Amino acid sequence: MNIRNTWMVLAIVSLTVAGCSEKKKSNDVIAPRVVKVTPAEPEQMQEYRFDNDVAWIGRKYRVTIHRVPSDSLPMVKDETGQKFVDNVVSLKVSRLDGSVFYSRVFTKASFSEYLDDGYRRTGILEGFVFDKADGDDLVFAASVCHPKTDEYIPLVVRLSRMGNLTVKRDTEMDTLPEDADEQH
Repeated sequence: MNIRNTWMVLAIVSLTVAGCSEKKKSNDVIAPRVVKVTPAEPEQMQEYRFDNDVAWIGRKYRVTIHRVPSDSLPMVKDETGQKFVDNVVSLKVSRLDGSVFYSRVFTKASFSEYLDDGYRRTGILEGFVFDKADGDDLVFAASVCHPKTDEYIPLVVRLSRMGNLTVKRDTEMDTLPEDADEQH
């Protein structure tokens, strides 16, 4: 029985020593596999059309805005290499008899002087909308954006009754201060 107890004690001591021994350290670093993202097909915005009658300087005019993606313009890329199709916007202001008062096609290059290099290189002409008739001017809002982000340059486009177009960066906030209701 002593031999049996001796073997048992040796087995327990061996297991204890083996269990408490320090594991061999490895210099291998396990890191997740880097999966290279392959850009999808070029993305483009949907076509947009606004066609409405507007009261301006005592008459009715028809304002037509038409935005379409354009394969003829250079595509832009984001930081992942994803390509985006830029847009072309047509603006036409017609009298109700059908004669055209003003007509012009806009691209991002139309607003180049109001953009920084980043927007010139990686921005697209996103929006062009009618805002209001304001005295002698029809007022439009335009924007050049970085695709798939909330980053954009807002622009105010004014068309005078003489057919002159002026553009400037929009620096005014669209919201009123919280206490605006108390002031009026």
